[in-house]
Amino acid sequence: MSKPRANANFAINIDDVWNAASRITPYVLRTPSIFSEYLSHQLGCQVHLKAENLQHIGAFKARGATNAVMLLSDEMAAQGVVTHSSGNHAAALARAASLRRIPAHIVMPDNSAKNKIAAVRAYSVEPVFCAPNAQSRFETAERLRLETGATLVHPYDYAPVMAGQGTVGLELLEQVKELEAVIVPVGGGGLLSGVLMAIKSLSPKTRVIAAEPEWADDASRSLQSGHIEMPTRYDSVADGLRTPLGELPFPIIRELIDDIILVSEEAIRSAMRSLAEKVHLVVEPSGAVALAALNTKRTSFVGKNVAVVLSGGNLDFNQCALGI
Repeated sequence: MSKPRANANFAINIDDVWNAASRITPYVLRTPSIFSEYLSHQLGCQVHLKAENLQHIGAFKARGATNAVMLLSDEMAAQGVVTHSSGNHAAALARAASLRRIPAHIVMPDNSAKNKIAAVRAYSVEPVFCAPNAQSRFETAERLRLETGATLVHPYDYAPVMAGQGTVGLELLEQVKELEAVIVPVGGGGLLSGVLMAIKSLSPKTRVIAAEPEWADDASRSLQSGHIEMPTRYDSVADGLRTPLGELPFPIIRELIDDIILVSEEAIRSAMRSLAEKVHLVVEPSGAVALAALNTKRTSFVGKNVAVVLSGGNLDFNQCALGI
C-alpha cells in the first residue's frame, strides 16, 4: 500500500489531520495506548488498546466535534452549531460548544438512551426531541439550522469531524513503535476514514482493518458493491455502528482499507466481558467491536504488533449488555 496521493475525491488529507491535532490539543485528552499482557497471551499477538473510552465525554467523538467547532469563524460561531445524534456525538458537540461559549442545538430521537440524554444536559443544553427515524432527525435539524443560522456539524459526514477523528491515528503511531496493524470500528466511517488518512500517509505498511457487526454489515457490502449500501437491520447491540457510511468517508475507506472483519453479537459481548473482567476497562458495545474482530480472526494476527481502538465507554448500566 502506497501513501495516499492527492485525490479530489478525498474530503481530507494528512495536513488536515495535523492541523486538527494542533487545534484540539488543549481541549482533548491524549488517551493512553495500553499494552494488555493478558490479551496478548490469549490472542498470540502484542495487543495495544487505544483507550478512547477514557476520552472526554467517554468517546473519540470529542475530537471531531471539537475540531469542527474551533475551526468556525467568529461570525459563524456566534450563530451556534446544530446536529442530530442519538449517541456520543450529541454530547461531544454540546461540550465543544460550551468550550467556545456558543449556542448548541442538539436534535435527539425521543427514544434515545437516558444516559446519552443526560450527557447532553450536563453541558446545559436541552435536547430537541424528534421521532426516531432518519427523516424526522434530518427535518428537525434542518428547521433549527434555518431558524438560527447555526452551522450543521454532521456526526461523521463532515470533513472537520473526520480530520479530528484522524488524530487517533497520529497518536497511535507515536505511542506504538513498529505498529503492524490497527483495527478500527466502522459505522458512518468518520473515525475509520480519519485514521486511514493518518496511518496510510505516515506508515503505509501498517495495515488498517475495519471491524463491523454482522447485523450491521452495510460497510462490508458497500466495499463489495463499490457504492454505499443501506443497513438492512438496526438491532445490533453495537448501537453506534448502525448507520450507513457517509458520502465523504466512503472514497477514503474504499481506496485505503486493507480488510474488514464481521463479528457476531456474541463476540461483541465476549469482548466487553474480557475488557471489563481482565483489563478493567468499561467499554460500550460499539467500542468493543474492534477487539471482537481481533479475537474472531486471531490466526491472522499471530506474532503481530496490533492496536485495537476502543472507541467509547458510555455503557448504560440500566440496560447492561454484558449479560452478567
